[in-house]
Amino acid sequence: MASKVKKGDRVIVLTGKDKGKTGEVLRSIPSENRVVVQGVNVVKRHQRPTPMSAGGIIEKEAPINVSNVAHIDPKDQKPTRVGFKTLEDGSKVRFAKRSGEVLDK
Repeated sequence: MASKVKKGDRVIVLTGKDKGKTGEVLRSIPSENRVVVQGVNVVKRHQRPTPMSAGGIIEKEAPINVSNVAHIDPKDQKPTRVGFKTLEDGSKVRFAKRSGEVLDK
C-alpha cells in the first residue's frame, strides 16, 4: 500500500509535547509507522568526537508515530486527511480530503 505521509510533506502535530507545531517531514520510516519532522520531538544526544565531527551534546529530531501528525491542506493551511484517487491518465495520486487539492506534484 502507498504511504500517506512522505518525505517533504508539510504536517502538523496533533498530540504530545509538540502539539500544534508544524514542520516538514525529513524522513519516513514506513516499517515502524514513524516519521521524523523538522523541529519536532528534539532530543539531546551525547556525541563522542570522531575525525569527521566534533564531540559534544547535539540536538536532533527523534521519530514520532505517524498517527500523531496530520497533513496541512495547501489551500487553507488547516489539518486534513489524505485520500487516494486515480487521474484520467491512470496515475494514482494523494489528495487532501478537506479541499480536494492534489498533494503529489
